[in-house]
Amino acid sequence: MRGAVTEHDADEVAERIAAGEPRAVAEVVHSLARHTPLLSSRSLSERAGGQVVLKAENLQRTGSFKLRGATNKISRIDAPAGVVAGSAGNHGQSLAYAARAKGIPCEVFMPREAPVAKVAAVQAFGGTVELGGDTVDDCVAAALERAAQTGAGFVHPFDDPDVIIGQATLGLELLEDVPELGTVIVPVGGGGLISGIAGVIKTARPHVRVIGIQIDACAPFPESLARGEPLMCTPKASTIADGIAVKRPGRLTLPLVQRWVDELVVVDEDETADAMVWLMERSKLVVEGGGAVGVAALLSGKVAAGEAGTTAIVLSGGNVDAGLMAAIAQRAETTAGRRLRLFTRISDRPGGLAALLTSIARQGGNVVHADHIREAVSLHVRETAVEIALETRGPEHGDAIVAALQSDGYAVRRLDS
Repeated sequence: MRGAVTEHDADEVAERIAAGEPRAVAEVVHSLARHTPLLSSRSLSERAGGQVVLKAENLQRTGSFKLRGATNKISRIDAPAGVVAGSAGNHGQSLAYAARAKGIPCEVFMPREAPVAKVAAVQAFGGTVELGGDTVDDCVAAALERAAQTGAGFVHPFDDPDVIIGQATLGLELLEDVPELGTVIVPVGGGGLISGIAGVIKTARPHVRVIGIQIDACAPFPESLARGEPLMCTPKASTIADGIAVKRPGRLTLPLVQRWVDELVVVDEDETADAMVWLMERSKLVVEGGGAVGVAALLSGKVAAGEAGTTAIVLSGGNVDAGLMAAIAQRAETTAGRRLRLFTRISDRPGGLAALLTSIARQGGNVVHADHIREAVSLHVRETAVEIALETRGPEHGDAIVAALQSDGYAVRRLDS
């Protein structure tokens, strides 16, 4: 394993940032990475009670901020045998992309439960994927072992000075694009992104507040900061914010976060799912769970918009499986009362189902799915049970459909409440 990082190492990173190294490497970083757009959000600003903008790093090449750090590291590494890394997905994609541009091999160790879309993306960028281990920490350990065996260059996903300084170029863009910057809200996994952003911003404008957001399924930073050492957290469960579910802060990033970050806040799964749907519906942005936690913190009221200046929320990534996004959207529809699931019994004779569907159609309900159920239900010999999913215009419309079905003689049971 890597040797222990000391406070002296953190001081060195701080000195490199203060000396302007992020601006010096920006040209190298932008040879591959985009200067991503800054999007205003009237509805979020109104809800938060202050001016809010979104830094759309989910629109970055490879779908994540990770390309910045990977590009900077690749530019400084001498590794004819290629590079190797452990990653939940975004770091691996970005490293594979940067390695392909340099013409060297890339091997990425990923958790066995890594999202299919992220595995496929690493492979599409020319990387070789090895699946195994339950966590990013397991994969980092496997990558270190492979590097020792093959002589490949190991690239840590966050606990590396060159990676942190590459991520710091995002902070430069915020300073350039938001003259009245007052608060920055940043997702936190291992701490590389917020270390780079906070270092640049606090060096240039010390008054700007920097707030980090973790997911409660795996949030080791608050306790680690309180104890002054990187502590391991045991993930409570699988999480939709897999990109930031890092079990332990970096030995380099922890003191940098301690030095520069004003506040750390933890959000939960439901708040994050709601934020993903909000971003999709209101801003037309696909953002992964780990990238949406900043919006989740604001929508949930756990973080308020700054009283002065503009609040910028970093949307750190957009790599999410389509199936997961669909499931989250469906959940939101049900919660909002725009999707209704009903159970009832109908005559098991020709026309029985048609009569039920006609009754629903008269009320303007849209049937999206219907299942006959003949097992594990007490039925008359001439009956069949039916489970139906409907789209409605909202809770009142759903209540009207249920009332109409009951008036038509159907014994209806709601399955969405």
